Amino acid sequence: MILGDVCTRNCPFCAVAHGKPTSLDENEPQHVAEAAKRLGLQHVVVTSVTRDDLPDGGAEHFVKTIYNLRKILPNSTVEVLVPDFRGLAKATEVVIRAKPTVFNHNLDTVPRLYSSVRPKADYHVSLQILNRAKELDSIVITKSGLMLGLGESSEEVLETMRDLRQVNCDVLTLGQYLCPSPNHFPVVRFVDPSEFDELRIKGVEMGFKSVVSGPLVRSSYRAQDVVHEILSRQKG
Repeated sequence: MILGDVCTRNCPFCAVAHGKPTSLDENEPQHVAEAAKRLGLQHVVVTSVTRDDLPDGGAEHFVKTIYNLRKILPNSTVEVLVPDFRGLAKATEVVIRAKPTVFNHNLDTVPRLYSSVRPKADYHVSLQILNRAKELDSIVITKSGLMLGLGESSEEVLETMRDLRQVNCDVLTLGQYLCPSPNHFPVVRFVDPSEFDELRIKGVEMGFKSVVSGPLVRSSYRAQDVVHEILSRQKG
């Protein structure tokens, strides 16, 4: 996770600290790459807090991190899980131009629940970010994820999945929302594993290149396996 450890937003599902962030660590991109090399990573997932205080939302910091990873680990794939950059089109563009292997932006939930779950975000802005990424680079693997159990209906989940396919999203992750503390958004329902299986099948039928679906699935679950499987199919 880059851009510090303090988020400028306070989404009720998230346990990340919120408040006024400190200044950026300009050496962080290099340090991330060096750490990835020491760990011997073949696939590196880079995410961040949301930085609404920065003019570009932190996009250039993502770019520097990608470049450092490419320099130090030229044979590794790079996945970025980005915030919404306040909807700034330029921010998405500069990240895509840095050529990440995977561009991930999570919708997190269905449109009806945004005012409760993601009160400072906009569903259609998030969709547009994924759409713009694919328009700029048809080769980049686009990815998004949803948390289930927040009070959404099955049809709302399917409709959101259809929306993602409309913007040519390639990979979908579906997992059970777990409440970080009694002060966070409550779990409305624990989704049966069989429902996750059914959604995976329906997602594949919709045209997703990969759907990773299960109670314990998170954005980075099997991330390396998924991207390498897709790249192998593309080469074959």
